[in-house]
Amino acid sequence: MECNHGRVPPALHVRVFGPDKGRPVLAVHGLGGHGGRWKRLAEEFLLGYRVVAPDLRGHGESTDLPPWTLEQHAADLLSVLDSLAVSGLSVVGHGFGAAAAIHLARLAPQRVTKLVLLEPAIGLDPRFVRDTMPPWPRVFASIEQAGAWQRAEWPGVSLRDVEEELAGNFAQTSGRWLPKASYAVTTTAWSEMCRAAQLPPPTTPTLLVKASRSQFVRPAFIQACKITMRDMVDVVELDSGPMVSFERPVETADLITRFVGR
Repeated sequence: MECNHGRVPPALHVRVFGPDKGRPVLAVHGLGGHGGRWKRLAEEFLLGYRVVAPDLRGHGESTDLPPWTLEQHAADLLSVLDSLAVSGLSVVGHGFGAAAAIHLARLAPQRVTKLVLLEPAIGLDPRFVRDTMPPWPRVFASIEQAGAWQRAEWPGVSLRDVEEELAGNFAQTSGRWLPKASYAVTTTAWSEMCRAAQLPPPTTPTLLVKASRSQFVRPAFIQACKITMRDMVDVVELDSGPMVSFERPVETADLITRFVGR
């Protein structure tokens, strides 16, 4: 279900998956993504949960007006929380969305009861960012070319999920196909990800899921979380590439439900 009714901030487009009376969870997608990326995990594996999945500013169907800083993303997400009839809830974030989730928890620690960070992209090495970020916008002559690129980008992801990504996150403009997130937005996000890392609040129970076949989570960040948060942080490694919820949906959902439900 998709919604943008009176209680939802007009800046963000918000999708909601699962039963109305399900346990609420805020799910924040990664860089260049959209809230629809949580659909399969929510509807097939997070049964009994009401997954609220906004499109971040500059992504999907949300406003593309700047600023695109982590502070603004956190403020936008807080507005989503304000629109929900809950005093607090767990927040799941992937990649850049995990960085935004950390900033949200620091902005309003009383509203975020637990954090689940899936391959969080925060405090990255500037040289890694320079060498990893795309040097120019992704533009394709056809949806078939876009699909070939997406399959190469997501080698461990099912064809079904790739096709849903093409349908939900690409748009045709002047005869060409390109991702809905603008290059300016994603470039800014890459810069934001190599700022000095903010840690989750030390009193917020946090699950950090590291993908073994990815380089986004720096060992220094994990170590800082362990030293600062002590027994408030659990670190788990999955045999996966960076798209953990697509590559290992059963294991990801099991980790989320066990952690959020305890």
